[in-house]
Amino acid sequence: MGVCHRAPVNAVAMPHMRKKIEMEQVRKSLTLDFFGNGKHKISPEKLFDMEKALRLDVRLKEESDSISIKFEHHSNVESLNIPIDEISDRTDEIPKTKFIGVFCLANVRSFIVYAYSLSKGFLEVRIVEGGYSALPEALKPGQVLKVIKCKK
Repeated sequence: MGVCHRAPVNAVAMPHMRKKIEMEQVRKSLTLDFFGNGKHKISPEKLFDMEKALRLDVRLKEESDSISIKFEHHSNVESLNIPIDEISDRTDEIPKTKFIGVFCLANVRSFIVYAYSLSKGFLEVRIVEGGYSALPEALKPGQVLKVIKCKK
C-alpha cells in the first residue's frame, strides 16, 4: 500500500448492500472463523488509509474531555464522540456513508458498540485494534510527516 493511497469502502459505496440484522444473527456470526480471521478489527494505520472514515469514540464524555485525540492532518478521518451509554439514542448521528472504526480505551466498549452497530445495519464497521495505546503509536512524527507530504 502506497503512502498516499486511500482504500475505497465496499458496502459504503453500495448502500443497497446494507441491511439491518437482528442482534441474534450478529451473535451467531461471532464464530471462531470470524475472530480468527480478524474480521472485526482494523489497525489504526489502515483506518488512516481509508478514503472516507469515521473514528467513533465510545469513551465516556469525561474520558474524552480528559484526553482528546484530534486528527487534524488526517482530513479523511472524521472523529465523533458518542459515549456508549448514549449510542442507542444517537445512532442517527453516525454517517452511513463512511467506514467506521469504533474506539475506546481497551476495546471492551468498542466490541459492544461494534455488535450493536452491525444489528443497526452498519456493515462497514470495525474495532480499532489496540485501543488508546495504538493510536499514539500510529501517529508518531514519521507517520504524521508522511500524511503532511501527501497533502502537498
